[in-house]
Amino acid sequence: MENKIDAIYARQSVDKKDSISIESQIEFCKYELKGGSYKEYADKGYSGKNTDRPRFQELIRDIENGLVRKVIVYKLDRISRSILDFANMMELFQKYNVEFVSSTEKFDTSTPMGRAMLNICIVFAQLERETIQKRVQDAWYARCQRGFKMGGRPPYGFRTEPIIIDGIHTKKLVIEPTEAAYVRKMYEMYVDPRISLHDIATQLTAQGVRSYFGKPFSRATISLILRNPIYVMADLDIYEFFKSQGTDIFNDVADFAGTNGCYYYRGKGNQENKHKYLQGQTLVLAPSEGFIPSELWLQARRKIMENQSYQPARKAKHSWMAGKIKCGRCGHALMAAHSCGHIYFRCSVHAENKSCPGCGTIRMLELEEVVYRQMEKKLADYKTLTERKRKKAVNPKLTEKQLELARVENEIEKLLDTLTGATPVLLSYANVKIEELDKRRQALADEIAKLSAEAVSPEQIDTISGYLDDWESVSFEDKQKVVDLMITVIRATSEKLEIEWKI
Repeated sequence: MENKIDAIYARQSVDKKDSISIESQIEFCKYELKGGSYKEYADKGYSGKNTDRPRFQELIRDIENGLVRKVIVYKLDRISRSILDFANMMELFQKYNVEFVSSTEKFDTSTPMGRAMLNICIVFAQLERETIQKRVQDAWYARCQRGFKMGGRPPYGFRTEPIIIDGIHTKKLVIEPTEAAYVRKMYEMYVDPRISLHDIATQLTAQGVRSYFGKPFSRATISLILRNPIYVMADLDIYEFFKSQGTDIFNDVADFAGTNGCYYYRGKGNQENKHKYLQGQTLVLAPSEGFIPSELWLQARRKIMENQSYQPARKAKHSWMAGKIKCGRCGHALMAAHSCGHIYFRCSVHAENKSCPGCGTIRMLELEEVVYRQMEKKLADYKTLTERKRKKAVNPKLTEKQLELARVENEIEKLLDTLTGATPVLLSYANVKIEELDKRRQALADEIAKLSAEAVSPEQIDTISGYLDDWESVSFEDKQKVVDLMITVIRATSEKLEIEWKI
């Protein structure tokens, strides 16, 4: 194919002082082109452990469409740190006669020795990554055994405060009285044979009690609380219970004095047992105190073990709209439910705790038909606009963000113009305002970059059109792909339907 392009690919997983920026990588790669034209593909905030990155996938599509002559990177691990992924990339480059250049390592993939050296380097890149992972895992496990708080938010019912363990500054959990009272209430309610997780969630929501980040309690959150040994006053009965389940217990039996709670970890080297309930897991006494008596904790735990029927709400996998369909009132996922020979959509939050009034009565097949007709209409409008303008139709959301960005930049310029000869008070106000606007400008720039990367190509439009014309015979998976290309989200109630489009 004529007019093939040279491609520069850059990737930065995290923005750190000791990491080379996207911009610097691109500048290095430009030297290889000696002033020639090129197309940039850059992924910021993505790891090299796999190739699931938006701009990298765009590069792959351009290679497969015969548009790329040469791929240039700052360093080979910018492409991938996986031997398998990198080997697949080399096969793809050879298949489409694409040259590969690493600007700092000077590999020539046209020679057998160059290809051999490339494979050796990628082996060592993966070895380095796996070695780092192993060191982190070993350090994490050693800290677990010593009773350190391993990060993350504190469990509901606790807050954290500083503590020194073995000369190391860390944190320990301290009981938060108000939340702890609700945790006790959960345990006391659940041991009643007539009360379910759903009953507890509904009652707490009706009383205005909220969990993390002000959200109503769900069955899943309550279930996790009732399983967590951090709350129990661990005594000999707790020791015997976990020992009988095959759990590895780090502390001596004499340490279980009925005072402290326990941390519970997946045991080191026991990944093969991850589906065997408690076997192969590790229990360590925590430095924090528990507040649920062991008898009450064990009653609740055994009830959960006997009741294996509970599962959290699932997305509507019966429909090709799965993952896109949301409740028009609360914005959470709709799930599928069978009733009287029909499949209905229902709000997952309403099912959990009734904090949302629900979406009303929505039959799945009827909604699918409506959405399909809307997709047909949208595509027809898109094609008309494309033909009239003789170019790719503009994404309205992208245009909106670009206009807002222009307005923000204009405001910044006006404020900067006012700073000449300004008083200290005005300077202080302007600096604060400029800082706020600059944050908004950066956020808009990120959104525009994302929307541009998600733009639908003319080839994809042709594919969508073919699928919609023969919708009844299209496979379930291909229907999902079409929806993913055309739609960002579908919000529905029995009275209203709102579709956010990508085209």
